[in-house]
Amino acid sequence: MTLTALRDDALRSTDDGFALRLGLPWIRSLPVASLEDLMVAIDGDPVEGLTVQFDGRRVAPDALPNESGWWFLQDRLEIRGEPALTPGAHDVAVSFRLVIPYLQTGPDGPLALPFHIGRPVTLDAAASVADEPRPPVVERPSTSSRTAAEPRDETLPVGWTLAASAFNWTPDVIRAERAAPDIAVGIVADGVAPVIELEPGQLWRSFPATTDAEVDALRAGLDAVGGSVSIVGASLDDWISPTQRRSEAERLDFLLPQLRAAHRVGAAGVRLPIGQAGESLLKQLLPVLHDLDLVLFEEIQGQQTPDSPAARSAIETIAGIDDQHVRLLVDISMLMPSLPPSYLDLLRAGDVPETLLQRLATDWRDPATNGAVIDVLRSGSVPPQVHTAFMNLLVRFGRSDAADLRGILPLVGAFHLKFWDLDDTDGRVSQPIRDLGAELAGTDFTGTLCSEWGGHEWLDDGAALTTRAHLAIARTALSTGARLASSSCPRR
Repeated sequence: MTLTALRDDALRSTDDGFALRLGLPWIRSLPVASLEDLMVAIDGDPVEGLTVQFDGRRVAPDALPNESGWWFLQDRLEIRGEPALTPGAHDVAVSFRLVIPYLQTGPDGPLALPFHIGRPVTLDAAASVADEPRPPVVERPSTSSRTAAEPRDETLPVGWTLAASAFNWTPDVIRAERAAPDIAVGIVADGVAPVIELEPGQLWRSFPATTDAEVDALRAGLDAVGGSVSIVGASLDDWISPTQRRSEAERLDFLLPQLRAAHRVGAAGVRLPIGQAGESLLKQLLPVLHDLDLVLFEEIQGQQTPDSPAARSAIETIAGIDDQHVRLLVDISMLMPSLPPSYLDLLRAGDVPETLLQRLATDWRDPATNGAVIDVLRSGSVPPQVHTAFMNLLVRFGRSDAADLRGILPLVGAFHLKFWDLDDTDGRVSQPIRDLGAELAGTDFTGTLCSEWGGHEWLDDGAALTTRAHLAIARTALSTGARLASSSCPRR
């Protein structure tokens, strides 16, 4: 998401120097205190005495941890410096760390990611989003092997609802050519899907304590086009600072406004990562969930499995609570028969060793492949430019089968139909969905099956076109799987 951090019009002249407008290279709004170790160089020369224009004031970068405000995803932070710059193009380099308060890599603090962003920028240039560098569009084969004449019944079982996640439009939100609520309403207005999932950290400027006015405006916009909200992606920022964790009471206080906003916008539920809330907080939230008639979904995804220790503990907690207002959400990134070709292209362009790439392409499901990934990472052979993307191999891409979900299906209330690109060679996209449809056939499942695109991080394909195509694949695969399972001998 760094491509729009420094845009064509990022560098402006001021009366006493220059202003550099920096976009947030993340997928969600963050506390401004998350920005650490800010440094700027112009034409190779470090700039001293930087200040950040924030809340109508100039704040020294090292004072940002004392600020309580938020950096909204669609806003750019203005960095001021001296001296005045000469007209024309300048090589601009910005480096900093972002503290991600809802993620952690160990017991002692949140995840902190280093960023170094550089490009030539012309002083006082006009905005030109079309001229920004973007990843190349990768041409892919047809998304389906069906012939046009092949008859098919795409009727889904009663209670199965296809939806689209506003997360698929993340690059559009970050480019800020349209207000984020307008983009969300446009998903419905453009006929992509009538039911959508929302990401408040991308959507509302007042996140995480969203104002009623912002929520009501979005609900009115959706009502006007016949749209509704299924699930709202809540966030639980466990860390106030890199060294201070929220207390249990503070965690509750952080979540409650998000639950109320979800209810006000008409959502059926909210979503958190599996196990993050913990049993104590879940029990505190339960009366609120009942009052607001919301379901709290805990999401299992990627390399997590129902039998992995952390997930198993959280699943046992949900089963023990035994309440329909606390359910599981399964992301089918768990069920990947092979890796996305577009992702392998990204690693190849980043000079990841070819021997590993060949193994990833042919033996993804082999458990030993995970060891090979770790060996290459430890050897230092992963180039810095693809280091973050490489970590998907250890976190976001799973090796499970749909049959592995059988034991938890009674607790599941929703699915994310995660996809990365539309290359359906050998059923890479459609087969896990078809298998899921077969597993769900004959169960009591009712809920949403939501298209969620992760590949926009490396593909520049349009969100609307891509999501439409994926929903078409999903509808066919789900209905086929359910129909074939129902016509065969009962499995249970």
